[in-house]
Amino acid sequence: MLRRLALAPVSAMAPTALLSVSDKQGLVPLAEALHRLHGFRLLSSGGTASALEAAGLPVTRVADHTGAPEILGGRVKTLHPRVHGGILAKRDDPSHQADLTAQAIDLIDVVVVNLYPFRETVADPAVSWAKAIETIDIGGPAMVRAAAKNHADVAVLTSPGQYAAFLAALTAGRVDGALRRQLALEAFRHTASYDSAISAWMASRPELASPEALPTQESVPGEGAPLRLELPLQQSLRYGENPHQPAHWYSKGGAGWGGAIQLQGKELSYNNLIDLEAALATVREFGYGLADSAGESVSAQSAAVVVKHTNPCGVATGPDPAAALGRALDADRVSAFGGIVALNGPVDATAASQLTSLFLECVVAPAFSPEARQLLSAKPNLRLLELAPAALALASGQQLRSLLGGVLVQDLDDQPVQEEVWQVVSARPPSAAELEDLRFAWCLVRHVRSNAIVVAGAGQSLGIGAGQMNRVGSARLALDAAAERAQGAVLASDGFFPFDDTVRLAAAHGITAVIQPGGSMRDGDSIKACDELGLAMVTTARRHFLH
Repeated sequence: MLRRLALAPVSAMAPTALLSVSDKQGLVPLAEALHRLHGFRLLSSGGTASALEAAGLPVTRVADHTGAPEILGGRVKTLHPRVHGGILAKRDDPSHQADLTAQAIDLIDVVVVNLYPFRETVADPAVSWAKAIETIDIGGPAMVRAAAKNHADVAVLTSPGQYAAFLAALTAGRVDGALRRQLALEAFRHTASYDSAISAWMASRPELASPEALPTQESVPGEGAPLRLELPLQQSLRYGENPHQPAHWYSKGGAGWGGAIQLQGKELSYNNLIDLEAALATVREFGYGLADSAGESVSAQSAAVVVKHTNPCGVATGPDPAAALGRALDADRVSAFGGIVALNGPVDATAASQLTSLFLECVVAPAFSPEARQLLSAKPNLRLLELAPAALALASGQQLRSLLGGVLVQDLDDQPVQEEVWQVVSARPPSAAELEDLRFAWCLVRHVRSNAIVVAGAGQSLGIGAGQMNRVGSARLALDAAAERAQGAVLASDGFFPFDDTVRLAAAHGITAVIQPGGSMRDGDSIKACDELGLAMVTTARRHFLH
């Protein structure tokens, strides 16, 4: 039993449970067990009291217990010394016991509270500021925190999922310090999560976006400003990068991948999600959207991406999703085996027939036609994810990465290309066709692990070199992969050329134009090599390292 019951009581009154819950799941069975099996007096208010009375249970209303009626439309009902004194009093402190006796305050041994449904209220994007503010619980968190603070003497329950285990422990006489400490931990997590949800909602509201608003810690981090995250558990994964690593997926509901609908296939893995993120980031370079009422893609152009181990191995555009997908697969069918595919337009039957031609792990797109789903159902292990553009709009514009003992935060590298700052630095400018290919290659190279080199032509990746310790090593990989297709193609580099060796290697393989950030102390050497060999070179004044 609770500690209060094991000691000489302050009064002969039975132990008391205060119940005030928004989520009434399991409420009546809990109250019945507390009262009828364990002799608890039930103290409650509002709708909780009404639910208990309707079940035929004897209830003392908080207003009768305190002698003070609810006021301010219910904003104040449990904020009273007879409530908080009964929760916070230390049972082994004589001064506390003297105060209770002087004020005629009865002890409260169990506090059962869960909070107003703030998250559910603000899930409606049209909810008014006034309605959301009225859904912020005040008395509930105060009681939860008070009971959690005094967990040495009080048990606090904040979730219906705790009721059965608590009753079992109570019946067995094992509501000991360890259990109360665990319940207190979960209670503080409950109130912290609640406050985080409120602050996140307020920060997202246009009412706080006026020019007169002061900068917040989130928008302008200062010394000592904490990072606050509120991400519910989306899924416990089978394992992490390797089978011996436990892993879990946390995501904001409806935002980013939290808004994806898995239409079929095996459970998503840790590595699937990492690769899906890389594939989606790449395909979004070419626009991402659903079909309009006529069935036409609203994206700027159809594009498809195949990713393997976070690096794109095939990327292409085309007049429709099926054509783009075919060209992306043809870019490197060997590497595409077991890959992740992302399309920026709806998948129709023609595109789906190509997806059945080889082994793939996942496919993500804005939509899948009924005919496409029927075709792809023949591959039941293939994971199909439908991800609407609206879910992308709800995702954060920041990227987090953990490191030992901390987290790094940066803005996503998803800013639009600024062609107005590009410069032709070679004697020969690129032709119109070369410039179009350079645009495509530049959009792609920012999504390849550095050092990154991309060879491309006619809206298709031809060779990709990723993650090498020196740039010319990446260039060799990309050019060797392109082979004879490098003739007349272009080359993009995510960072500047420290030497002219990459330019000379590119020219030897038939590359006619290159694009790179510029800014090296030896830019002149690379530009001179371009002029000597007849290549066009464009610098972008922006680097795109991806580590």
